Amino acid sequence: MLYIKFFLGLLAIINPVGLLPVFVSLTSHQTEVERQHTNRVANFAVVVILLVTMIAGQHILSMFSISLSAFRIAGGSLICIIAMSMLQGKISEVKRNQEEDRESSGMESVAVVPLALPLMAGPGAISSVIVFAAEHNKMVNFIGMFLTIVTLGLVSWGLFRMAPVLFKFLGKTGINVITRLMGLLMLSLGIEVISAGVKGLFPTLIG
Repeated sequence: MLYIKFFLGLLAIINPVGLLPVFVSLTSHQTEVERQHTNRVANFAVVVILLVTMIAGQHILSMFSISLSAFRIAGGSLICIIAMSMLQGKISEVKRNQEEDRESSGMESVAVVPLALPLMAGPGAISSVIVFAAEHNKMVNFIGMFLTIVTLGLVSWGLFRMAPVLFKFLGKTGINVITRLMGLLMLSLGIEVISAGVKGLFPTLIG
């Protein structure tokens, strides 16, 4: 149950279904073989980024003397900001801004930047992984997280593989509906993370 919750949280934050139009747009100039190569590279990069975050996240917090509770509040706030944008059916500026749009339009390869980072493995996903890894830092938990992240990468790869068909089937309206539902889940997750952070920083106020 713990890893199902972690999986669903990451799935909502990364929202591969909501990124289908972006993937189709970024790979519109590519052949089918090139598109599938971009798909494999992007999802492999996402898995690597999240696994490195899982291993190094706690060390980064310790290096800067940041408490887990403070990071929960910061990460939860960031997740809420992205979620509010998703509830409007949009990709948050936190994930991608206009300057990155202009840069990516001239790129030959879009798999790693901007697709994997920051669109998929963005600040929200990275924050979520760091918080989860810090809360569950035993070896068995790391193995569970490793398998969950790899599974997420495979699911995302499968969705992107069928991107043109799914995009036509769901349409812009269908994708917006799914994006808003994911945004609602993300907002709930963000509030829960903030709540846990506040309880950690001010235990006496909570009683």
